[in-house]
Amino acid sequence: MAANSQFAIAIHVLTILARSGGERVKSDYIAGSVNTNPVVIRRLLSNLQEANLVESQVGAAGGTSLAKQPKDIRLSEVYNALSCGEVFALHSKEPNKDCPVGRNMAAFLCGLQKEIDKSIGEKLNQYTLRDVLEKIEER
Repeated sequence: MAANSQFAIAIHVLTILARSGGERVKSDYIAGSVNTNPVVIRRLLSNLQEANLVESQVGAAGGTSLAKQPKDIRLSEVYNALSCGEVFALHSKEPNKDCPVGRNMAAFLCGLQKEIDKSIGEKLNQYTLRDVLEKIEER
């Protein structure tokens, strides 16, 4: 099973933008760093713009820049801006309600999913884009 890589790509993209010193960066350049298609980057940037994390301008002089300072962008905001999907999915078919396991499994797993989502949000809220910048600059 493949994991969704949108969050990792978004952090990569935002870090490039943070290092640009406020200058607009073109999606082609970002795509080259991420090693993906510029269309993938533009779709991701659209989600980040809707969340007010980036500002984009089209045209020859266009590009994208951060909408906030790196210290003001929490990784939880980035995660919430994307539809990264859940850690696991429930059965596509309704389990047997006559079975004591089947009738209770969905409720248990839904509760577990909520706990996991809450934990992810709390952990990511502890970090900012500036923290990412500092870590990669150390290396």
